Formats: sequence, C-alpha cells, structure tokens
Amino acid sequence: MTDVFKILEERGFVEQITHEKEVKELFAKESVPFYIGFDPTADSLHVGHFISLMVASHMQKAGHKPILLVGGGTATIGDPSGKTDMRRMMSREEIDHNVEQFKKQFSRFLSFEGENAAIIVNNADWLLNLNFIDFMRNIGVHFSVNRMLAAECYKQRMEQGLTFFELSYMLMQSYDFLHLYETYGCKLQLGGNDQWSNIIGGVELIRKIGKDDAFGLTFKLLTTKEGKKMGKTEKGALWLDASKTSPYEFYQYWRNIDDADVYKVLSLLTFLPMDEVKRLSNLPGEQINEAKKIAAFEITKLIHGEEEARKAEEAAIALFNGQGIAENMPSTKIENSNISILDALVKTGIAPSKGQAKTLILQGGITLNDEKVLDIGYVLNDSDFKDGSAIIKKGKKTYHKLEL
Repeated sequence: MTDVFKILEERGFVEQITHEKEVKELFAKESVPFYIGFDPTADSLHVGHFISLMVASHMQKAGHKPILLVGGGTATIGDPSGKTDMRRMMSREEIDHNVEQFKKQFSRFLSFEGENAAIIVNNADWLLNLNFIDFMRNIGVHFSVNRMLAAECYKQRMEQGLTFFELSYMLMQSYDFLHLYETYGCKLQLGGNDQWSNIIGGVELIRKIGKDDAFGLTFKLLTTKEGKKMGKTEKGALWLDASKTSPYEFYQYWRNIDDADVYKVLSLLTFLPMDEVKRLSNLPGEQINEAKKIAAFEITKLIHGEEEARKAEEAAIALFNGQGIAENMPSTKIENSNISILDALVKTGIAPSKGQAKTLILQGGITLNDEKVLDIGYVLNDSDFKDGSAIIKKGKKTYHKLEL
C-alpha cells in the first residue's frame, strides 16, 4: 500500500499523534477506516475545513476508507474549543439542511463509490435518543472531571462560565468514536490540532473498554506566518460555496497571500508533487508571484472546477492589465445609482462599517472607476455607471463591481 503517513508528513500535515509506531504499522498492512468530524453550524464548508478534506483525500487515494461524520447531534451543544461564549443552539431542521449542502462539497475531494468508498454519517442518529442514566453509567464513568477541566478546549471557557451542557461535548465526541469503532471498524480519528483533547478522549475511552487498536492524529491548522487563521476576508469567512464567496474572490485571496506562506499553501492545499512545490516556493524576487498564480489556480480548481478557475484567472489578468470591467469580478446589485460611497463600501463588503469606510477614504485607499475618492460624503450618480456598472477598488488588489 502507498505509505500515506510519509505523504502526510512530507507535505506538513501531521501535528500530533497518539501512537506513532502502531499507526505507521497499521497504514502499511491494511486499509484503515478513519473518521473526521464536521460541525454543521453553517450551510457551507469554509476554508478552515479545507485541510480536513485534503487529508481525507490523501488517505482515500492511499487505500483507506473515509467516514465523514457530520455533527448533527453534537451541534445542538456546540464544541467549546476555541470559543469564549456558548454557541447558539440549532434546530434539527437547520442542521439537516446544512448537512445536505456539505455532501455536495465533499464530493469534490472524495469518491463515494468503489472498495474504499467514503460514507457520510450523522451523529444525531445515535446521540439524540440516548438514555441519560445509561449513558453516564456506561460512558461518563470513564472520564475524570479534573482531567477534562485541564484540557485546553475548556480552559478558555472557564472565565465566562462553562456549562455542564458544554462540558458533555467531550463525552459525546468520544462516544462517536466508540460508536464508529463498533459499527464500522473505525480505528482512527483525524482532526485539526484544536481537537487534540477531544480526540484523546475517544482513543482512551475505547482503550478503557479493553480494545488496543484505536488511534488519533491531528493536523496543522491553516495559519499565516503570524499564526493567525487563514481564510478571513472583508466579508468574513472564505466559504467553499460560490454563492457565499465567488470563485473570483476565492482566487484573489490565494493570489494575494504573503510570500512566506507560499510553501505551506502549495504543500497543504494542492496535489502538486513536492519537488514542484519546493521549486515554486524558492522562486526569487518578483518571480514568486508566478507561484502564487499557480497556487490560486490549483486551489480554485479544486473547489470550483477548472472552468471557474480559468474565468477567475482571466478576470484577475484583465483587471491587472487595466482592461476594464471583468465579467467574473465580484459584484453587488443596487436599486439605483444614488448611493453614498460609504453605503457602497459597506454593502459590497469592502469595509465592514461606515467608520472603517471613512478611514479608508481619508487614507486615500479607495478609488471609483480609477479616480481616487477624497470626499467621505460623495454620493454616486448616473455618470458613475458606464453600461450600468461602476468599479470600486480598495488599494491595488480588491475590486468590486456595482451593478444597476
């Protein structure tokens, strides 16, 4: 079998692992059913899920079986990891809708046919009808509250007040692993590094009931060189759904990454051979921009398909060369031409608030149809709309089209 652990290590995915020697031996001798969890609190996956999808794809290509667990049950609680406030509880109808949307995006990375076909499971199917007393007697008895409170995922919530509802999340996720182990022979849980405490909980639960072949592995979170999570735009998260983040915006995000992030992005988010990743990442000076273009195209192709990636690339080239309005530029419809520049900046998402819109204008960072905007009170009119469109630009890289 293909040595998938070597692939994951070489590309920089592996962060922590519970039993490294045993996992390597397991990968080498058999097809391993593994699972990754996805929180269905939105109707689209976002760039934070990208690493999970890439890891799952590498694993399946190496002959291992993906189990995609959608947390329809645990989402009614909300994972407290990395959160300072308790999440809004979701209805079953909201969760079911989001699950359906996820399925479309999973299929771009994984095959649901063949010997090691991926499957999708929803933990609502086994969590929502649990008997509390039976669950606590059979599962809760294996967990030390002292150890749980020492876990990083709970520390951040202690000052705000951690509810028992949230405290039970680790038990629920650990039970997921046990259920999948017993039902599908799942031996490995994968997840981002922020899930380490929850993953250990599941591995230890299975081992406490007398099994010795449950393992956990975490992969790196997608961060910038400053350690901040990648995938934030003026509009918020970078979504994998084209209706939430257009292919052009998606392409531009990766085209504009820092030079220092090129190697990480190419190795983690593309299937380019590592020799090519290293060559591109080491291009000198301005040539590194060629590597960014390739990264943007390859990543956009993975999420939106080659045709949309090509359109986004052509639109970016057209704008860079000053060739006027590109068809695939992100756009916003407005009812009439008489809109203030401040409202336009907020409506397009170029600025999150009027206050920040004013700051951008006063700093000379906004142009309208290639003319710098200096008046924070400016109101657009018919003359600003050539063929029904006007172009607002922030700095040199962010474009947006207003359409009547």
